[in-house]
Amino acid sequence: MKVLVIGSGGREHAICKKLSESPRVGKIYCAPGNGGIAQIAETVPIRETDTASLLAFAKDKGIELTVVGPEAPLSAGIVDEFQNAGLKIFGPSKQAARIESSKAFAKELMQKYGIPTADYRVFSDYAEAEKYIGKKAPIVIKADGLAAGKGVTVAMTPGEAKEALRAALIGKKFGEASNQVVVEEFLEGEEFSLMAFVRGEEVYPMVIARDHKRAYDGDSGPNTGGMGAYSPVPQIPDEEVKKAVEHILRPAARALKEEGCPFTGVLYAGLMLTENGVKVIEFNARFGDPETEVVLERLESDLAEIFLDLLDGKSPCIKWRKEAVLGVVIAANGYPGAYEKGIPIPPLSKLQSFVFHAGTRVEGERLVSNGGRVLFIGRKARTLEEAGKALYHELERLRLDGFFYRKDIGKRNQA
Repeated sequence: MKVLVIGSGGREHAICKKLSESPRVGKIYCAPGNGGIAQIAETVPIRETDTASLLAFAKDKGIELTVVGPEAPLSAGIVDEFQNAGLKIFGPSKQAARIESSKAFAKELMQKYGIPTADYRVFSDYAEAEKYIGKKAPIVIKADGLAAGKGVTVAMTPGEAKEALRAALIGKKFGEASNQVVVEEFLEGEEFSLMAFVRGEEVYPMVIARDHKRAYDGDSGPNTGGMGAYSPVPQIPDEEVKKAVEHILRPAARALKEEGCPFTGVLYAGLMLTENGVKVIEFNARFGDPETEVVLERLESDLAEIFLDLLDGKSPCIKWRKEAVLGVVIAANGYPGAYEKGIPIPPLSKLQSFVFHAGTRVEGERLVSNGGRVLFIGRKARTLEEAGKALYHELERLRLDGFFYRKDIGKRNQA
């Protein structure tokens, strides 16, 4: 079977690797891919949002399954276009993907169907939003649309909140994505990510993970697309995960069906265990990044079979390994702000840890950076403590000039 994976990050590298292990898969293409993905798949120089060219390529090559990694092509309607052309594609429709592409839509859906989340208000006018905030703090400001994981500000003072509002609504920091903002109650508790394979009202949960959004140690600095992740998450009781599946994921899937946009794909719930139970921070309409890089390393089942079974109306068989997985993002200095590209990456072949490429490209005979988040380096072990110790021992020996990484991923669980 010929498979096309759309995307260019660590998430797509993890998906390609897992698909390459399937006896059902003969050839993998990845558009546009990256320097690491090129080692296991044929990369194709087509942008992930160029739906017309991707569709033409899929028809020309006789692609039998397409898997969409990032949110941008989903929100643009790539699934609808492929399905209209009679091609098999795994991911939600444009209407269903609104659960990620519009935070206002997601919050309204949760409110209507009684899904627990933070209190909120939606604003498009700066003066009204500023008046509402007043002296409230801490408080959360979110750009309504897609902002590559950087559209959220957890403001600890009213001044920070108003600065974030001004940047979004007046400065249009995130373009059209910040035409509206969601001003949200600040929640406290333990965060975790719960992803599930979904078809209509059928929900097949994955093992949970936790990622670290802040750029620097101690969960300090600006929000990023994610600086590391681990699975399992010992501080989250199994009973709370079961409640989250029953009171959040299943109701969300039913709600989307009720609204006339049934969801097929990966539904991701960013959750927080508060003193009042689990609440939704956000929904995404695809695999999380970097959570996918640790979760798929724990998947024992054939990923291609899972995709095909869901698309063919069958119940997939999904099994998970018990081992712990922990990984760290290597980022270019300056990320998530301005950063350089083209920084040479040191040799990685002797690492015992696994490596997924995010922002890389091959330049002549060498591998160089091509993005803010450059590599995801991870380790599997019996426990998170063992995985973390072994991984950081290896990272300390790598010459990472021009790059930085957090040195505390998973550390709070290793006391």
